[in-house]
Amino acid sequence: MAIIVKPIVTEKMTQLGEKLNRYGFKVQKGANKIEIKQAVEAMYNVTVTEVNTLIVAPKKKSRFTKSGAISGKSSAYKKAIVTVKDGEQIDFYSNI
Repeated sequence: MAIIVKPIVTEKMTQLGEKLNRYGFKVQKGANKIEIKQAVEAMYNVTVTEVNTLIVAPKKKSRFTKSGAISGKSSAYKKAIVTVKDGEQIDFYSNI
């Protein structure tokens, strides 16, 4: 089972990566900080100095159709923000 589901590539996370060497990942819910650190170091060959985790709450969604309003929610997920050692960086676009 892979710990890292996918990297989070948004404007906010890109700015954090450029300024503070911090990168965001969507990870498995049961993963702890030590497992996340080992997975990032193995996958990207960098030195991780700090790992912060949070669980992103689901967002309520609704839409209006011919048969009426349909409401639901997106799924919750765990996000890890990883700080990399100064001078190192992660390039998400190298595999494309």
